[in-house]
Amino acid sequence: MFGRSTERNALNMQSDAPRRPPSGETAERILAAAKHSLLEGGYAALSTRGIAQRAAVPLSQIHYHYGSKRQLVLALLETENAQRLERQTSMYGADQPLWKQWEQACDFLEDDLASGYVRVLQEMTAAGWSDAEVARAVRTYLHGWFRLLEGITHRFAVEAGGLGPFEPQEVATLVGIAFLGAETMILLGMSEDEMPNRAALRKIGTLIRAAEEADE
Repeated sequence: MFGRSTERNALNMQSDAPRRPPSGETAERILAAAKHSLLEGGYAALSTRGIAQRAAVPLSQIHYHYGSKRQLVLALLETENAQRLERQTSMYGADQPLWKQWEQACDFLEDDLASGYVRVLQEMTAAGWSDAEVARAVRTYLHGWFRLLEGITHRFAVEAGGLGPFEPQEVATLVGIAFLGAETMILLGMSEDEMPNRAALRKIGTLIRAAEEADE
């Protein structure tokens, strides 16, 4: 279900991709400690010493497995992102209407907010504004999501006979930034009364259902 990606994009993804996170019990304990610390105080307040204390490992183990605070948190994001991208790819590849898949994606958003994944992604996105290495890594992760969305919108365009004036990549972009924007507002504490992010996203599923059922 991955979308139409160009050879140039594939090469860019390879050059920007961070190294794969280390494995093993100690490395996993460090990742778990880093996540708890990040959710408590944010990226700016993270310290490798504090993470080592929480993980009950020598500080040298963090540098051995991950090298630096930046690479540690990027490894955390890589691990969390890969799990969710695999989940989403499997869900969109299932034999069910797109509107049901959209509803499931909205449910997954709630899961990802509760698990802290969204916070990790948003923290590293903000860090990337002033750190080119972090920015390259975050772009790599987001490229994976947008390629998936482009494949889905391309399939829908074929089944629906087109997307009006939009190309599949453009619709995928709008969908992606709708979720990213909603995540930002929710993390800021914006209530549904002030800005109904959740309701708006779910109503897009209602529009997709109407379009799909009209074609039956």
